[in-house]
Amino acid sequence: MRQFFTIASNAFMELVRQPVFLLLMTGSAAFEIFLAVPYYFAFGKEPELVKNSTLAVMLLTGFLGAVLSATASLARELRTGTALAVLSKPVGRAQFLLAKYAGLIAALAVLAYVNLLAALLASRMAFDAYGSTDTFALSIFALALVVAYVMGGFSNYFLRRPFVADAVFGLILMLTIAFVVINFFTKEAKPQAFAAGVDWRLVPAGILLLFAVWILAGVALACSTRLDIIPTLAICSGLFLLGIMSDYLFGRAASHGSWIASVLYTITPNWQNFWLADALESESSTFHWAYVGKAFIYVVCYAGAVLSAAVMLFEERELS
Repeated sequence: MRQFFTIASNAFMELVRQPVFLLLMTGSAAFEIFLAVPYYFAFGKEPELVKNSTLAVMLLTGFLGAVLSATASLARELRTGTALAVLSKPVGRAQFLLAKYAGLIAALAVLAYVNLLAALLASRMAFDAYGSTDTFALSIFALALVVAYVMGGFSNYFLRRPFVADAVFGLILMLTIAFVVINFFTKEAKPQAFAAGVDWRLVPAGILLLFAVWILAGVALACSTRLDIIPTLAICSGLFLLGIMSDYLFGRAASHGSWIASVLYTITPNWQNFWLADALESESSTFHWAYVGKAFIYVVCYAGAVLSAAVMLFEERELS
């Protein structure tokens, strides 16, 4: 187990040191906040529009991060020979691959956490046609971003530490602090009860999106055992589009008794099961955590099947 945790922690740190990971985290969080800034004309549905848009940003960012991180974690190491050096030690290929996946999903969880904080802030900042932009929250959030990057630059210049990793951890810290500070004040910077106006239903919705990203991460890791970044991105993009349309393509035929459609409908991940943004449009709707638990069981089973296939592909891969 010590070797497993060592490889997983190294994979995690390697991913958070990637500049693209920092750019994805900063860009997605900033864009989610930006979605709550302009005026919309959605006939009173402006807050729902903002919430749905932030969840869409979370999903697309997670999918892109999963593919890029999987290829950076495995395909590049196979190409450069780093994986061969690790596997020359008493480390099995299955253990190596599963540890890589553990580090990958941990990095994606960090990315989802920052995006979820931004989505919760955007739900509090969203306003209808009679409201105005929450300049107080926007200023605190922007200040948190600047301070996080300054912290990374300070540690890099004076302590010779990697800038990207320290900036990532600085973002996690500063955005958490900014979230707490913002929610103790109103838009007019007056004290209020904590988190008034925040739609906490985004939390289970965001967790479900993270589950979907974990599934795609397993598929991307399986592809990375044999392919490089461009083919992996193409396959995962196709699976993403196929999963969105699986109800239309396979669901109807499966309900009419087609066994081929039933098989395809079973093995294709249905992303609609993880997309519950439409439920946020109803003020009376609530999420049942039991559904989140069932979704987690589905993720464990599906990711287990994908990783089993990945291990078989990796066992037959010639590393020399």
